[in-house]
Amino acid sequence: MGEALQTALADRYDALSGGLRDRLISFVLDAFDSLGSYRDADAAVFIERVLPIVLATQQQMGQLTDAYLSSMIADMMGGAAAPAGVALSDELRGVPPGEVYRRPFVQMWTALSRGTDYVDALGQGRTRLLSITETDLQLARTQSARTSMERGGAKFFRRRLSSGKNCALCTIASTQRYRVENLMPIHPGCHCKPEPLPGNRDPGHVIEEQLLKDAHDAIARDLGESDRGGRAPDYRTVIITREHGEYGPLLAVRRHDFTGPDDIPAA
Repeated sequence: MGEALQTALADRYDALSGGLRDRLISFVLDAFDSLGSYRDADAAVFIERVLPIVLATQQQMGQLTDAYLSSMIADMMGGAAAPAGVALSDELRGVPPGEVYRRPFVQMWTALSRGTDYVDALGQGRTRLLSITETDLQLARTQSARTSMERGGAKFFRRRLSSGKNCALCTIASTQRYRVENLMPIHPGCHCKPEPLPGNRDPGHVIEEQLLKDAHDAIARDLGESDRGGRAPDYRTVIITREHGEYGPLLAVRRHDFTGPDDIPAA
């Protein structure tokens, strides 16, 4: 079937996975907004209510991703699609999910302890919750994608940008090929999807020369810097991959640092 079928599969996957994400985010934020207060007891009620839905939706994202990638690989390599299902751990980050979904409350309490007014502190907690929920769904996507592509015999993949607006981190990373045994680097709010590359021959590190050049030119315009030698990967001085203790590979800007133990206020 080739390109037409693959485009149709990608569009359908985007619609289904996007709808899944939007419904979960709406549910989780509505549950947070409806709390009468935000004390310890309210946090416990919130977690008891939302966590089963969150975990079930993560599994749905894994199954949907497996079905999509199995169909893509079958069309690229020949043969019938054979999604076998993906069993994802409830602890996608290696941390108990109840602890993760308590963090928005801790964010709010910490802001209040530092003198932030109530409305702003509540907004910080809500923003943290949105980031956690989106990131967990993206982790479900990337972890299931690696399992599915390894099972299907794919060797290399790319990150396919979302149909909406994309940040510079994702745009530049999308010009590269990745090896299937490695998780796709993500960042909070990332909506990119892994897409297998046809064949087993290494296509080379850069697979989108023109897009990389365009991104490089944009960096030069914004930062006043450029690589006068042409296509040298000068963007790597700005955008890098770090290993995050919970996310795994994380797209980051070199000048940005992670919070370390010394930055966390004492209880």
